[in-house]
Amino acid sequence: MSGGDLRSIGKYYSIVAKVKTQEAFDELFKCMHYPDRVVVMRTADCVEKITATIPAYLEDHKREILELSKSSVDKELVWHLAQIIPRLNLAGGDFKKAWNILCRWALDKSGSRIVRVNSIAGLCDLAQGRVSEMNKLTKILAELEQENIPSLTARIKRLKKNLNS
Repeated sequence: MSGGDLRSIGKYYSIVAKVKTQEAFDELFKCMHYPDRVVVMRTADCVEKITATIPAYLEDHKREILELSKSSVDKELVWHLAQIIPRLNLAGGDFKKAWNILCRWALDKSGSRIVRVNSIAGLCDLAQGRVSEMNKLTKILAELEQENIPSLTARIKRLKKNLNS
């Protein structure tokens, strides 16, 4: 997982292929707290890829993920967290925390555009089936469209199409 720079993915494909149990996932997840930013970014990428098909692996790590989300500043970690958060089994206060985190990232005009785009997608995932959040999301998307940033506008158009279908 170490070596190279933030633009390289290392050998993450081989790591993803090896994680076949909760125990193996838990061992991998420990690297989310590693002091090397490259290792953390690659770990987050692996966690994101694995949980796209097995979101249940995240259940024991919900608190850690929400805590990481509040304190993370490295954009490479944050853009993966924005994809991971909607996969959590969220209710009550945890849902509100997750919603607020993704809103903050989506609306941060100084933030990475990848983080913002992934946060918008995450908000759409969280809003599914929730009328109150869908109304809030509509306002957020309208506000973001006013920024006239091509990458945000393109994602918003695609998400709106999916929301309306």
